[in-house]
Amino acid sequence: MTRRAVVRYVNALNRHDPDEIAACVAPDFFNEHTSVAGTSLRGRDAYRERLPGFLDEFAGLSYEIEDVIVDGDRAAVPYRMTFFYNGAPVRIRGIFRFTVEGELITHRVDYWDGADFERQISR
Repeated sequence: MTRRAVVRYVNALNRHDPDEIAACVAPDFFNEHTSVAGTSLRGRDAYRERLPGFLDEFAGLSYEIEDVIVDGDRAAVPYRMTFFYNGAPVRIRGIFRFTVEGELITHRVDYWDGADFERQISR
């Protein structure tokens, strides 16, 4: 169930549909970012509201899953993320850490190197 929930979520991100993405998370979802470029928030409604801007800003966003590591209701998903930022191509490796209840993600932590992002967009 955990594996299915996180793969469904990443696939929804790759389809760029804010409603489909938001449907993968719990009402009290905590979206936590560790990168300086990211902003954490709480709640599915707040997350859904922010998604269109995020998807526009990170044009062509695509996550390539490298692995899915599951331990009960927790999962880690290393990924390769590609997108265009202000016309500049960006490719970053990172990892999601998830907590899942039932079929919904309750907590997502996103780890990626903000300095790598800055280097790529400032060329």
